[in-house]
Amino acid sequence: MKQSKIKWLFENMKGYRCLYVLGIIGAITYNVMQLIVPVVTQKIIDLFMTGENASANLVNKRDVFFLLIAAMIILTLIRTMIVYATSMLFEYTSQGALYKIRNYLFDKVQRQDQKFYQTYRTGDLMTRLTGDLDAVRHMIAWVIRTIIESFTLVLATFFYFVYMDVKLALCIIVIAPGIFVVIVLFKNKVGPMHRLLREKLSLLNTISQENISGNRVVKAFAREDYEIEKFDECSREFSDTNMKTSFVWLKYFPFMETFADLLPVVLMVVGGFFLIDGSLTMGEYAAFSGLIWAVANPMRNLGSIMNEFQRFSAASTKIMEIYYSEPEIVTAPDAIDRPERFEGNVEFKNVSFSYDDGIMPVLNNISFSIKAGETVAIMGETGCGKTSLVHLIPRFFEPVEGEVLIDGIDTRKLKLKQLRSNIGLATQEVLLYSDTIDGNIAYGNYKMSEADVKKYAKYSAAAEFISKMPEGYETVVGERGVGLSGGQKQRISLARALAIKPAILILDDTTSAVDMETEKEIQQSLNNLDFSCTKIIIAQRISTTKNADKIIVLSHGSIIEMGTHKELLAKRGYYYEVAKLQLGEEVL
Repeated sequence: MKQSKIKWLFENMKGYRCLYVLGIIGAITYNVMQLIVPVVTQKIIDLFMTGENASANLVNKRDVFFLLIAAMIILTLIRTMIVYATSMLFEYTSQGALYKIRNYLFDKVQRQDQKFYQTYRTGDLMTRLTGDLDAVRHMIAWVIRTIIESFTLVLATFFYFVYMDVKLALCIIVIAPGIFVVIVLFKNKVGPMHRLLREKLSLLNTISQENISGNRVVKAFAREDYEIEKFDECSREFSDTNMKTSFVWLKYFPFMETFADLLPVVLMVVGGFFLIDGSLTMGEYAAFSGLIWAVANPMRNLGSIMNEFQRFSAASTKIMEIYYSEPEIVTAPDAIDRPERFEGNVEFKNVSFSYDDGIMPVLNNISFSIKAGETVAIMGETGCGKTSLVHLIPRFFEPVEGEVLIDGIDTRKLKLKQLRSNIGLATQEVLLYSDTIDGNIAYGNYKMSEADVKKYAKYSAAAEFISKMPEGYETVVGERGVGLSGGQKQRISLARALAIKPAILILDDTTSAVDMETEKEIQQSLNNLDFSCTKIIIAQRISTTKNADKIIVLSHGSIIEMGTHKELLAKRGYYYEVAKLQLGEEVL
């Protein structure tokens, strides 16, 4: 959905629009009130200082003199209060809109499917949720406000100039077209620079994020100098682009400043001539002189306004890209409502799958069924499609052909939240949050009791090492589980998957980093869970697969073997060769 940036901005100010309009009215009011001092000054000069009856008026109309002075002071104080109130309204509105947009964007990002995360880099998304949003807030709080202030001030001043002396007003305003020509040229140059600057910042954030999260790899390969050099290069490019953007402004600034500085010169020459000629009073000249800044300053501000507007334009383009993006995998409008716990029957019917590049199929015509409560092991060489296969069950991806059925129902006809809440998943790449061990285990059910947390930790053979931690289950693990071994993280991940009592449990090489004794303990626990559960286990160890009700062997995206441990050994195929390598002559 394409929409103008200003319209999009106004839509996201819902709930704050009345306050914002009130702020605009306030800005218009206090800018019109800027005429008070020059107008009163003109009256005082013409009536009491340079006019024909100045001396008489000073004697006979002294009350008028003091009334004008009092009016100027009171109205200036009122204007000051309006300025303060208006500033608060603009800031309150901008922060409110920023809060609303940021939360909406985070919600949008959270609900995207895997294709989205394969498309956008983490650093790029971070930039959109932080720096880009600040440009939006600045647009609401300062840019729009400054445009309104400048336009109101120039317009009010121009009408007052025309009211006092049309010829002098036209002589002053005739400089304005030159300013607008410079602004248009500046806009065409600075717009692409802001877009490039935004991309450089995004890349800088991406490199920072990758290096911070991957610091162990950097240290393991002693690549600190290389990464510092790479960051320095990226940082230099960002700095150079920033400098070039600033130089664009500096290139056009002298022209705008020159046009603005010409206004007092025109007033002095032309106004002085009219003053000598007698067609302009001293009070009117003083009023012109006192208000010339009201035309000059907005002219000077036009460059800054355009610069900030282009920054907003570049940032909002990126934000709106995410704002209006929609996940491809969603709950169908006619989805079946199944609030009760699933039984756990799984069936693949002629399923084929490939990623969007479509270079080669990942899965080809896969068919098998798993009865509720059964344990199925999936084996195969690296890259054969094991992980892709299990990711089709919770609908992380959709099959290109065929159906994935849960309890006889196509997963595409089930509500997405109900489907996923019935699936416990422990993946190859373990992610633990910067939280307590208790919080990580209870992630899927934050209302879980402490006794239950300990029970599931025991199921995953994690209870023993957790009890030895400094603060037990209240020990805070570092970001991504820093401070824990690979096996410890895997066991906490398994406990987290079990803690939701899933109808279907998917373990993607979850015990690869644990020792054989611990793995045996975990297997015994999985066989004695206090709830029914269909288990789908991706594993390469024969010790993990041999007790499964069914073993599926994949090769190049197709099933080449399927059966029990004994049946596959008898076939003397891939499974037999793997068993022979791991168990030696014991397999024969």
